[in-house]
Amino acid sequence: MLVSDSRPRNLKWFHAGPLLYGDWGTSRLYVLGLAFLYTAHASVLYLAAIGLLMIAVSWAYTIVCKSFPDGGGVYTAARQLSPTLSVIGSTLLLSGYIMTAAISIVEAFHYFGIPHGLTLPLSLITLGLVGFINWFGARAAGRFALIIAFVALSVSALMAILAIPFFIRGIETIEFDYLHENSIGDAWVAFTGICLALAGVEAVANMTGLMNKPVEKTAKRTIWPVTIEVVALNMFFGLALAGLSFTVGDTPLAETHTAHALQLESMTSQVEAGTMSADQFEQIEHEVSEYTNASMRVIAETSGEHMFGSSFGAISGNVAGIAFGLLLLSATNTAVMAMVSVLFAMGQDRELPGKLTKLNYSGVPWVGLLVAIAIPAGVIIIEQDVTVLAKLYVLGVCGAITVTLMSVAINKGIEVGKLSRTGLWLLALLLLAITVTIGVTQWVSTAFSGGLIAVTLSSRWIMGRIKATEPEPIAIPERGWIAELEKPTIEIDATKPAVMLAARGRYQSEFAVDLAKRRGATLYAIFVRSLRVMDVVPGRVPDVQHDPDAQEALGTTAVLAKEAGVPFVPIYVTSPEIVEEILDYTVTHGCDTLIMGKTRRSFFARKLDVDVVLEVAEHLPDNVALITRSANTPHLGKR
Repeated sequence: MLVSDSRPRNLKWFHAGPLLYGDWGTSRLYVLGLAFLYTAHASVLYLAAIGLLMIAVSWAYTIVCKSFPDGGGVYTAARQLSPTLSVIGSTLLLSGYIMTAAISIVEAFHYFGIPHGLTLPLSLITLGLVGFINWFGARAAGRFALIIAFVALSVSALMAILAIPFFIRGIETIEFDYLHENSIGDAWVAFTGICLALAGVEAVANMTGLMNKPVEKTAKRTIWPVTIEVVALNMFFGLALAGLSFTVGDTPLAETHTAHALQLESMTSQVEAGTMSADQFEQIEHEVSEYTNASMRVIAETSGEHMFGSSFGAISGNVAGIAFGLLLLSATNTAVMAMVSVLFAMGQDRELPGKLTKLNYSGVPWVGLLVAIAIPAGVIIIEQDVTVLAKLYVLGVCGAITVTLMSVAINKGIEVGKLSRTGLWLLALLLLAITVTIGVTQWVSTAFSGGLIAVTLSSRWIMGRIKATEPEPIAIPERGWIAELEKPTIEIDATKPAVMLAARGRYQSEFAVDLAKRRGATLYAIFVRSLRVMDVVPGRVPDVQHDPDAQEALGTTAVLAKEAGVPFVPIYVTSPEIVEEILDYTVTHGCDTLIMGKTRRSFFARKLDVDVVLEVAEHLPDNVALITRSANTPHLGKR
């Protein structure tokens, strides 16, 4: 059998960087507001501390990327030590992706300025649209993510210029009253609450399978520019927010000395005691939610108004709202795709039900896609408060990163220098302390992530019990799929005509074998496993040994060809370009006839993605005949 791996390694650092930024950079859009909400003007210290932690984690992930050049985040790193640990780590990552999708889409509509009452229905509609687009494997989604990342970066740069006066004022307002008024334990707990700023770093580990070689060099060039931008602008805009003239209860943020989270707790008691009206409380709560839900929009609007007046401020706020809202929607799409990839990997390894690996006509794991849409939708139906969603979010994020770094630190089979391994251990233990603290103090997050882990491990245990009670499978017979495909490739007689089959199904195989026999031709059959983001499972390149669809399609033709005495050559290719591969192999092997199945997709579906049959027909040489037939049409000829 001819096997070709055309998996591209064409992801350069300036391509991967915006992808990482589109995931990691979005945390700024809600972390800044939450930091000020909980710690007021001490937030600069917390942002500095989380910045240092982000730098340390970035260093650690340069080692992770170097150690797993074929792709590998928590699932791959932990699986080398223990399948159970990999399931736990992956489930923590899944909980992070679920909350990324939920919080990003809710925040997107906050940035768009949509009224609260419309956030839920529009979020659900948008999630459905994300699932619909990904159902067809639309390639435009990736390009859209890159464009939006660049737009958001440009808007951030312009905002930084406008916000310079508030940044200077923010430096003047730095104070540490929060630390003096609260214990070290409370300060530590507050710090762990904003560690969701680490969310997104796992994305870079899963890109390494597509990165230009040497992967170590490409990964470093990907990670460090994004880290510097995120840390630097987090500090800048955090200070700008602290110096802002935006008012809460007639008090500008720059003059706020008590954290609003504490103020709201006190005001709740006042409302209950009748010393404050409910309307007054709701107004203050609304103003607080404005900057916590859309801090970057508030900064843009206030800075623009300060510089050029209220009209420009409104325009500035709207531009920032649209740019960052689209960035958040892009992050939602990325999170959904990442969930599908993790579910697909776990399904293939029989850690979750095999139905999660079922592919639709576009090569998308459709059951996993439905799950990846349904769970975030359920979360949003139950809760749309960003502060609550952030609490659900943080344990999964920190837990997954902890498992990854600890797995690399423990694994003696990975070549890591002594000093670097010591650094990984220290960082992993710090993150473990953060994760444990979150688990103890954030019961909502613990219940959510712990519940997912319990469901996953229970499913795994049940599947194991069912498998144990099943009888031993019958050995694959000599005429079985893979046995037929593993036979030596025949010697090609160049004097004979050649026919290429690029369609699946028994009827198609019977037709192709019969045609080849009647003409005395050599029959080729090609199966192209299309590589999209969902198909690239961390640490694993698709191959025919683990591709049951390919085995059945090619094996069926092999068995029929053998019975008919037709010379047969199966071809298995992994590539992102189906059309190019079919054309290339058809021409290279001198085939004068190409058999393809008629498209079964709707006109709209073909417009969303490439229509393979139409594209092949347009570029096929004139001396090659194209035969298209329905997979449901029986072949009535005799072999």
